[in-house]
Amino acid sequence: MSDCVFCGIVAGEIPATVVAESHRAIAIADIAPQAPVHDLVIPKEHIESADLVGAEHAGVVDALILLAQRVVEVEGVRERGYRLVFNVGEDGMMTVAHLHLHVLGGRQMGWPPG
Repeated sequence: MSDCVFCGIVAGEIPATVVAESHRAIAIADIAPQAPVHDLVIPKEHIESADLVGAEHAGVVDALILLAQRVVEVEGVRERGYRLVFNVGEDGMMTVAHLHLHVLGGRQMGWPPG
């Protein structure tokens, strides 16, 4: 989508700090981090939200998790633990209408979140 910021990042039209990349996804540093490590794993294919993932998107979520596994290694948080989060909709605090997986780490995460 031409007005999607994440599509612009994937296309190389909008600068971002790339943490890792695969043939199906890209991981970037969040511009408003909520933890010492806060990266976003974004599919290169535009899918508006997790609730719109269907059979035609086979392998997309797998690709996001596999890249997240690489991100936690690169960021050095795998051993102590980390959080993976999909936000969906307004109440879920989704701010960009393009599926993305938050990778948060580097500190003790609280529960319940929010």
